[in-house]
Amino acid sequence: MRNAKYIIGNVLKLLLFWILIFDFERILFSLHNWTKFESVSWTDWFLTFLHSLRLDIATGGFLSILPLIALVIGFVLSKKWTFSLFKIIVLSEVVLVALIHAGEINAYPEWNHKLTSRVFMHLSNPDEVFRTADYSMTFWFIIYSVLEIVFGYRIFNLLFKPKTTENQKSILANLFGALGLFVPLTIGLFLLARGGWQQIPLNIDSAYFSNNHVANDLSVNSTYYFANSYMLYNKSEIDNLLPKIDSGESKKLVNELYNFPIEHDVQILDNKRPNVVFVILESWAAEAIGCLSENKGATPHFDALANEGLLFTNVYSTGHTSEIGNSSIFSGNPAIPGISISLQPDKHRKLRSLNQDFQDWGYTSHYVFSGDLKYGNIGGYFMDHGFQDVMDENDFPNGLERGKLNFYDEDLFDIFIDRMNTTKEPFMHCAFTGSTHSPYDHPEAPNQNWQGEEKDFMNSVIYADDCINTFIENCKKQDWYKNTLFVFVADHGHAAPGAVDPNSNKFYRVPLLLWGEPLKNDYKGVRMDNIGSQADIAVTLLNQMGGDISAYPWSKDLLNPKVPEFALHTIIRGYGWVTEFGSFSYQMDMKEFVFDSYDKAHQIEVKKGQAFLTEIYKAYKNL
Repeated sequence: MRNAKYIIGNVLKLLLFWILIFDFERILFSLHNWTKFESVSWTDWFLTFLHSLRLDIATGGFLSILPLIALVIGFVLSKKWTFSLFKIIVLSEVVLVALIHAGEINAYPEWNHKLTSRVFMHLSNPDEVFRTADYSMTFWFIIYSVLEIVFGYRIFNLLFKPKTTENQKSILANLFGALGLFVPLTIGLFLLARGGWQQIPLNIDSAYFSNNHVANDLSVNSTYYFANSYMLYNKSEIDNLLPKIDSGESKKLVNELYNFPIEHDVQILDNKRPNVVFVILESWAAEAIGCLSENKGATPHFDALANEGLLFTNVYSTGHTSEIGNSSIFSGNPAIPGISISLQPDKHRKLRSLNQDFQDWGYTSHYVFSGDLKYGNIGGYFMDHGFQDVMDENDFPNGLERGKLNFYDEDLFDIFIDRMNTTKEPFMHCAFTGSTHSPYDHPEAPNQNWQGEEKDFMNSVIYADDCINTFIENCKKQDWYKNTLFVFVADHGHAAPGAVDPNSNKFYRVPLLLWGEPLKNDYKGVRMDNIGSQADIAVTLLNQMGGDISAYPWSKDLLNPKVPEFALHTIIRGYGWVTEFGSFSYQMDMKEFVFDSYDKAHQIEVKKGQAFLTEIYKAYKNL
């Protein structure tokens, strides 16, 4: 029993040990980069030590697994050298953590973001590292590494002592006892590293709390962030998977795609400065919507809205996950297979976001989601881009009923309207629904009796459609309603009756509806069939509102009569390309087309798709 208490006590001490190490690193980081904190209040600085705890504990849990093995070996063998093994493992991890953080401290003044996979590109050319780093950086790297290692060594000696008694039982008996400790403790550490039992694991967004990215960077655990970046690095280097196309040819083809007159006289709004309300519809595939498919009956209320608004019938999601859809909608940025740019703050911070343009015009910007915004770092993405108000399930009132993954759409929309009612105009408000995401545990709705293929999803769409109807009817009672343009768009596609193959192009077709009083009568009830993607929403709106579109080079105006029709979307480890002449889907690991409808006369369209992906990947790597 005494030996068991010794092991459990040391595991708890390990968690405390790592929290102390990480907080010491934050102090060093703050001192070295003090000028970066001029825009950070003292309150936010102190709060970083509170909001960092979840990621610190998660990282500590992961780093404690190997030392736990050494402790268990000591339990079985009862030899003094096993404590030395435990000490060597812990201090080796301290050295690794110290090197990561010392590198981050030095890189931050230049990079303005935490240490990421970018370091691996530099380390592949060591000469570049030494030539670009001045002597002071090398000096401070050594100083901080030594300080952190010495601090870790002293804290270790303060917290951990060798066993004073030996286990007198046989090795076999000790082995069974050790397993009884090792299994539950390992499971516990794994759960700490994951962040708990919940469906979505912990992510860097769990430490985000401020609109100031410097405060958020300080709060996010450096070791966790670096490990996460390393995994992304292994997944985001897709050079060898891209189709082979001459660099000059790909650039020429893409330039031709964007070689069209920018100016046009199509104006759909009576007022260039309406309030703008985005409703991001979770998983609303076009094939599930009556006005966009042969599957009638699930969306009577949305279909009615489409008859009163401007409906785009051939818009495609850029990817298959929510974080990709959100970044494409608001930053006009196409997706790249296997890469979620919202998970890479060093990249996505260099993109523009619609709210930034709107704020230049005096708008406020707000975002609310009924689930957890740490998924895909969606919340971090919006906070980094200056959304003044970002709200998720953690900010919802107590006492509301909810599903496993999120609060119900009906409650989301009630809160959404309340937030708009307390906001000064003009505003940009955004709501991201959740009831159409599995496990579809939403309240019953009238006529919710869809049978057959994808019935659970389709019944969730029926419920969500009913919520939209109630939402719009309530909006009509508000003072701001007559000056508000509503933008309904899905975050990504989903399997629906007749479209269940995630490699098919129609799997990614989604609704885009502009609706509201500011829409000119000539455009109410109009359907536009030209092909585009979520990434085209940004420039389409900005052109209507008299904005500057230069910061959105990949977005095109869907209302421009001269714009070429094309859309790129990703599939799992691949991509698809759609034009008026056909479409294809290409699986990069297999290096083959899953589907290709282009005839011999239009094989140039295949080249255009390959060129487009090649060029946006180049742009991504240069961010």
